[in-house]
Amino acid sequence: MLSANKLKRICKQRNTRAEQLAGQLVRGGLDEKAAVKAVKNWQKGLFKPIPCSEDVRNLAAALSAEVNDLVEWRSSYRFAPISPRKARLVTELIAGRSAQDAMDILKFTKKRAATIINKVLKSAVADADEQQADVDNLYVSCSRVDDAGIRIGTKRWIAKDRGRAHRISKKACHIYVTVAQL
Repeated sequence: MLSANKLKRICKQRNTRAEQLAGQLVRGGLDEKAAVKAVKNWQKGLFKPIPCSEDVRNLAAALSAEVNDLVEWRSSYRFAPISPRKARLVTELIAGRSAQDAMDILKFTKKRAATIINKVLKSAVADADEQQADVDNLYVSCSRVDDAGIRIGTKRWIAKDRGRAHRISKKACHIYVTVAQL
């Protein structure tokens, strides 16, 4: 996936504007005006329209950079059967570290969320390896946990004093891990 921060940084280094890059992006369904708008959106982090791999290659060619300098690799686990509060404790440990250090930390962390997050991290690293990225220079650029609500089929009741009933609701979360190349 195209990285907005990397695109902005490389454009600033090379002193190129969106109008100059838009000429490389003209393709079927995307005219000159729409291409300028798309590049400006991508620099802001708004991915509308979603950049395809051809667009990323054309941007890299226009900026005379490698494709891996503009992209980052994401992996997610949707509706993970763990509370988001518990998972956030573990994701805070790995944010900003190299991918190998993060895997080592997760291996020795005694939390249930560590094994789940380790699988997501390995998936992101494998995706980067598929696209010929240098695996030794990968780092965790973003690790995020979002609330996914109450897991379906886990709503229960527990008896309390004076005939009351309290609800037991087991939570789920979405785990997102992004790795980028240095």
